[in-house]
Amino acid sequence: MHAIGAALRPAHRDVVQQDVIRHAHERSATFGLIATMRPEYAVLSASQLAASLEESRTLCAHALPVMETLYAQIANTHSMIALTDASGLILHSLGDDDFLARAQKVALRAGAVWSEAQQGTNAIGTTIAERDAVTVHGDQHYLRANHFLTCSSVPILDPLGNLSGVLDVTGDRRGYHQHTMALVKMSGQMIENRLIASAFREGLRIHFHSRPEFIGTLMEGIAVFDLDGRLLSANRSAQFQLGIELGRLRAQTLASLFGASADVLIARAGETCRLELHNGVGVFASVRFDARRAFTTPSRNAQPASSPSKLLELCTGDPHMRDIVERVRKVIGKPIPILIGGETGAGKEMLARAIHADSPRRAGPFVAVNCASLPETLIESELFGYAQGAFTGAAKRGATGKIVQANGGTLFLDEIGDMPLALQSRLLRVLQERVVEPLGAARATPVDFMLICASNRKLREQVAAGTFREDLYYRVNGLSVTLPPLRARSDLRAVVHRLLAVDGCAGRAIGIDESVLALFERHRWPGNLRQLSNVLRTASAMLDDHDTCIRMEHLPRDFLEEFDDAPPEQAPSPSASDARLADIAVSAVAAALEKHGGNVSATARALGVSRTTVYRKLRS
Repeated sequence: MHAIGAALRPAHRDVVQQDVIRHAHERSATFGLIATMRPEYAVLSASQLAASLEESRTLCAHALPVMETLYAQIANTHSMIALTDASGLILHSLGDDDFLARAQKVALRAGAVWSEAQQGTNAIGTTIAERDAVTVHGDQHYLRANHFLTCSSVPILDPLGNLSGVLDVTGDRRGYHQHTMALVKMSGQMIENRLIASAFREGLRIHFHSRPEFIGTLMEGIAVFDLDGRLLSANRSAQFQLGIELGRLRAQTLASLFGASADVLIARAGETCRLELHNGVGVFASVRFDARRAFTTPSRNAQPASSPSKLLELCTGDPHMRDIVERVRKVIGKPIPILIGGETGAGKEMLARAIHADSPRRAGPFVAVNCASLPETLIESELFGYAQGAFTGAAKRGATGKIVQANGGTLFLDEIGDMPLALQSRLLRVLQERVVEPLGAARATPVDFMLICASNRKLREQVAAGTFREDLYYRVNGLSVTLPPLRARSDLRAVVHRLLAVDGCAGRAIGIDESVLALFERHRWPGNLRQLSNVLRTASAMLDDHDTCIRMEHLPRDFLEEFDDAPPEQAPSPSASDARLADIAVSAVAAALEKHGGNVSATARALGVSRTTVYRKLRS
């Protein structure tokens, strides 16, 4: 029976391949292509290509070394290796192009586009459409002009599972080798693994396989978790071994997949241990965790050659935040404005800055304007600028407005719902015509920027009330996302650790006591991320030189008093609040006592209290 099944598998693959090619030909026909037409080999201009390369710089940084290795394996086979972005635009190519006619050599150079809409059925374009590895051989190409080629392509997915680009090997059909696709697949996996390692350098990485000799090879599974054990990403081998695709894996945790906690595995970093998967399969696992990256303040001057995605850094385990990041990443680089909603302090400007940092405009300025903080008499000149002598008290040389300052970069209009109606019409004109007329100026100034707006108000309600222009609303509301309040997020602990890493105490590694984390999880956080950041910064400042951990006594008193001031449904009576704080104090003492192995003196020193206080709390 096994032999029969093995014999049927190649035939099944042939059927699948035929279906893929047939569907690709059907799509090519819908694009209006004719099989006998000459291919369009026009390439992008140097400036357009430069912008695309900048947008895909992380992909290129990790793919180019792999492409060089792949080329060494297929050298002298009359083949070209190409790396494209998610649209089929060739970003880089290398290899032997002697199999191409002079007029065709441009076809596989950087700047050429190999989408199905441009070239019909071909490995790159069909891989993008199918999101799967594809070989297109000879006359399987839709355009007859491409029948002399054989192409093998694989999709390259980013750590969130989105299509990042395509790796392709193209050559003369007469020199086709069956092992080419295997080499391309291996190279694609290497690139994806490098992208995961780059994106989650602060995470807890589990490298695993049922056979120990496969750890450290392409066969190993790699799963990355945050410090609370929530899954951030997993490579293809990990998905195969776990039997769960990435979309559903994101709902899993370290405990549900491997039956272990983050703390236990962090303690075993650098070791190889035995773990059991959720399906009962035993595996060998190598645990990787860089405590210096996870808990120390990074240098603001040292920037790696290929910085990881700032948007991906916001994914610390909360499904809502991950969904927001995935949606935003799909419109970056496109002329689509973004509108961010959410409560005050929820991180709207933080998200806007991450979008800018991941955009093709990252080298340009990020200009933020809080429309609610500027007096109505000044907001017009602040936004649009003014010419020399435009009004009494104006600067002699005039002033450049915020909109012009954002040219080539990103304009972030925070609290746009507070913009006066008269100025809304002027902003609408700027967005429609892409020119700014400073006050008193004789001519307009052209501008080009990415627009991100934010508001803690419901702009739809303002439109209905007549306080916000409906036409402007539809201009700024291209993609709308709403940040969750901190109390609704499932990744509070990971957020705490990240904020401590960024805003730590004089570069020291700062930890946080379990009782404090438990208290944080019970708090309503009316000020959201802004409040949490301030609490951690103040608590860090309260640490003595020998302290490395934030404990209850380091927390600001006004923060603790908020529990007494909670709304009635949260604190029915003063006595209930007092009891809750008492419970927290007892829990803190119990947790510290357990940590110090029952040593009361060590516990008292750690908490900064007397031994009598420890005994009293334990009796209560």
